[in-house]
Amino acid sequence: MNTAIYFHPEAYTTTGPKLMGRNAAGESFLRGFFTHSHNGEFWVQVEKIEHAKAFANAAQVAGRTEPVKVIDKSSLAALRQPGVVYYPGPGIGVHARKRGLVGATADTSGHCAWSLCGITHTTSSAVAMDALVDLLTAPVQPWDAVICTSNAVKGNVEKLLQAEADYLVQRLGVQRLVLPQLPVIPLGIHTTDFSFTPEQKAQARSAVGADEQTLVVLYTGRLSFHAKAHPLAMYQALESAANVLTPGQKLLLVECGWHANEYIANAYTEAARLACPSVQVRVLDGRDPAARSTAWACADVFCSLSDNIQETFGIVPIEAMAAGLPVVVSDWDGYKDTVRDGVDGYRIRTLQPQAGLGADLAVRHALDLDTYDMYCGHACSLVAVDVQATAAAFVRLFASADLRRNMGEAGQQRARRDYDWTAIIARYEALWAQQNDIRLASQNKIKPLPNPWPARMDPFSAFGNYPSHVLGTETVLRLVDASPDVAIKRVQQYQQLAMVNFAKVVLPSNDEMVAILTAASNGPCSAGKMIQSIVPARQAQALRTIGWLAKLGILNWT
Repeated sequence: MNTAIYFHPEAYTTTGPKLMGRNAAGESFLRGFFTHSHNGEFWVQVEKIEHAKAFANAAQVAGRTEPVKVIDKSSLAALRQPGVVYYPGPGIGVHARKRGLVGATADTSGHCAWSLCGITHTTSSAVAMDALVDLLTAPVQPWDAVICTSNAVKGNVEKLLQAEADYLVQRLGVQRLVLPQLPVIPLGIHTTDFSFTPEQKAQARSAVGADEQTLVVLYTGRLSFHAKAHPLAMYQALESAANVLTPGQKLLLVECGWHANEYIANAYTEAARLACPSVQVRVLDGRDPAARSTAWACADVFCSLSDNIQETFGIVPIEAMAAGLPVVVSDWDGYKDTVRDGVDGYRIRTLQPQAGLGADLAVRHALDLDTYDMYCGHACSLVAVDVQATAAAFVRLFASADLRRNMGEAGQQRARRDYDWTAIIARYEALWAQQNDIRLASQNKIKPLPNPWPARMDPFSAFGNYPSHVLGTETVLRLVDASPDVAIKRVQQYQQLAMVNFAKVVLPSNDEMVAILTAASNGPCSAGKMIQSIVPARQAQALRTIGWLAKLGILNWT
């Protein structure tokens, strides 16, 4: 079995104009896929052919020499050959609808043609939430899947689906729902990227101005208080810990990331000045690979107190673990899965209001009174991270080099064993194989839907009440010209017109046209008789051709 990758360069690169977590995850996945995949050949589904060239180039850079086979929107039915398509987002509903349209054969429903596999990233945006609830009405199947990157986000997805299911039951009396699988598979990392020699560490510490008496705490990620992690709890906890340091010790906070604008940058500076005046703060540009390496290599402790609903997994703690750093993180979303409290570091308890106290936030977002950023920001402003517990965790770690080393080593072993792409790609491939097995076993059991995509209905069905007459096999037509030769010559002249030739994709072949006009040359004739000499597989299109000839004034109906 081979898996096709749905590829758009923007989803798999960190060099774009707007760097988000999903871009970093996509870039890392593609590198991991090429490095560890057992595919005998690579399949790629693209919207534009130049995207296929970018995919093939990425495979070549990764050292893969297997052939790359390309499928675009004009050849979707070929996805039957790889059997599974991986899509880098949760919105597989629209792809399920397209599968139903083009995947059918004489023996099987189009919905059995191949399996779809999506993945969650942020699930709090309107686009993501709409894509998820669409799964309830889209023709997804049990052999499809949406990978949830953490147990926390799986719970979120299940709540969304249940709420929509309850709505459909109450509104429409729906009694049967078909859902894709929701397996939990974490994101992966390339753990070797976070291994540093003693010399590299010494150079990195020198670069940030940290001597032997300086304890360096690292935060890495977008520097966004409203859409990533509000820094105030971290600042307050660091100030508390700084006040009980051993004489001579100093505390340096390295924030490796980027501010979206000057307003946010100033907000960070102002908050740090107020909340942690005893702590030196240094900002590195997290978009620069060299700066990121410096950040990972210089640190003694990693901290990320995520408190935002846009987070689903949070990859930075496992990157920190791979770098051998003890971590201090919030007990939040995917961090609950990845960090073992008291083993790899500390998970700090969090608090948020009970259900029912945020309905106004959802309404403001739905009505566009608040942007998505403000929706996330308003929600996170009501989520608390225990400052005192965070400070206590810092104090314990700052006081003991042995504790830092032991926790760092435990986390590093866990990252290499459980979160390196070697392990994660194997889990992906096991899922894809299972999807394929379920699909193949179900091919003769699923009934085709009467219309695979109701909102994309045959226009001659959807608008069937528009014309005064409908062309069918019993419709009688006659040739307007004196002979088929004259008619053919007239058709050929009209075909040179831009207003006719623009529709060349749906126009008939010359042989079909000649056959129809020849059949019509003996007087009025039914459309069914006009197409009798045409091969059965083309008779439906030939019947449509009669309508085209009538449009040109070559045939007239009686």
